[in-house]
Formats: sequence, structure tokens, C-alpha cells
Amino acid sequence: MIDERIITMGIIEKGMKKLLDAIENDIIIVGGGPSGLTAGYYLAKKGFKVSLFEKTLRVGGGMPGGGNGFPFIVVQKEAKDIMEEFKIKYEEYKDGYYIADSIESISKLTSSAIDAGVSIFNLITCEDVVLIENKVCGIVIISTAILNAGFHVDPLSIRSRFVIDATGHAAEVTRTLVKKGGIKLNTPTGDIIGEKPMWADYAENSILENTREVFPGLWVCGMAANAVFGSPRMGPIFGGMLLSGREVASKISKILKEK
Repeated sequence: MIDERIITMGIIEKGMKKLLDAIENDIIIVGGGPSGLTAGYYLAKKGFKVSLFEKTLRVGGGMPGGGNGFPFIVVQKEAKDIMEEFKIKYEEYKDGYYIADSIESISKLTSSAIDAGVSIFNLITCEDVVLIENKVCGIVIISTAILNAGFHVDPLSIRSRFVIDATGHAAEVTRTLVKKGGIKLNTPTGDIIGEKPMWADYAENSILENTREVFPGLWVCGMAANAVFGSPRMGPIFGGMLLSGREVASKISKILKEK
């Protein structure tokens, strides 16, 4: 006989334990798109404690939609080794251009990140950052449902040594910091420069340079990095997202190991 009370108790107990365990982290990632998942995988694989927060019902960002709803993405040769590490099947379309199924790609990125140890939370919005002595030390979270309903409910805060803004075009974490903190970023203007119109080649080549610490404790990767530093968008070619995720993980790992 199935007891509804046991079902409810099990979900609440596990959910509470997972959230309590995420109060202190090495790295918090905001945004569950391809760059955020890739960063989480490489960081967790090195033994760091990583929690990832996604505001929507599902992770994946723009990857599942492929191009205009066709469930396929393109990855350039520079990122082919990452596809192979995640065991994502692909085929060469033209010299240097590889086609992969978008649903398979995001599914394997997600599964690999979880297997590596990333703790993923969906339906949680980052609505502020924890800023202590001019350093980002965590984020402020609230249920996306509560936020969307417009209820005046106080949020919760969680801490970390570093925060990664992987929220894509919107660069939401960085925008919140600039708006509420009244600070200057590590950009040529001191502000978010803003995403430029599409130029895939330039965008893909500039994204690794843009993947960096934009303010003490706050890093940007993926499309958020290009938006903050004023590079163009690139459309449904996702090699840059994967490379940026690996790059930010490499840079943060190096700092944490030195400490």
C-alpha cells in the first residue's frame, strides 16, 4: 500500500538536506546553460564543492532549442575534445564544423556534471549577491515561483569563495551587482558594455579572453562574458560555450590550489 505521507516526507527531507549542504561552497554557479554546466563539471571533477542554481524549470539555456527549433548545434574543431570527454556523438558536416544533437548534448552535459558532484537546483532565482568588504562572497536566492508571483517574501543567502555568472545574454548576476552595489567592473568602461550584434567568428574567438574575474569574487563565462565585455553574439555554434566553461574552471582551480 502506497502511503502519500512517506512520499512527502522523503521529498522534503532530501530537499532540505540538499539545500542545507549548499549553504557553504567553494564555487556557486548561477545559470544552468552549457557554459555553467561545463564549468561545474570541471570544478567538481577537481574535488571542489560546487552548487549550481537555475531559475527555470530545466537546465540547458539555449542549447536544447538548437537553431530556430531544429534540434542540432554546431561545434568547431577547437571544442571537439570536450564533446568527446562528455561522450556526445557528433558528425563532421564540413571541414572543422561538427554537428551534434542538441538534446543529447545538454543531457550528457547535465548528467556528467551531476556525476562529477555538482549539486544542481532548479526553480531558484539569484536575486542579489552577498557583498562583504568589496568582495562577492555568495548569492541571495529565492524561489522563482515566489518571485514571479510578486509576493513580498524575504530570500535566503548562501556563501562561496567564488561566484560564476553563467546567466547568458542577460548577465543577470553582474547587472545586479552594478545596479545595487554602485561599483566599477574590470571592463574598459567600468560598466557592462553590452552584447553586440552577431559575428560568430569574432565572438567565438574573443570569449576565452572575456572569461575572467570581472569583480573580486565574481567571474563571468559563456555568453555572459561576451555581454559584459561587449563582444558579439554567435548563434547556435556552442564550442565557445564549452571552451569558456572549461576556461573559467581552469582559472579558478588554479587560484584555489594556490590558496
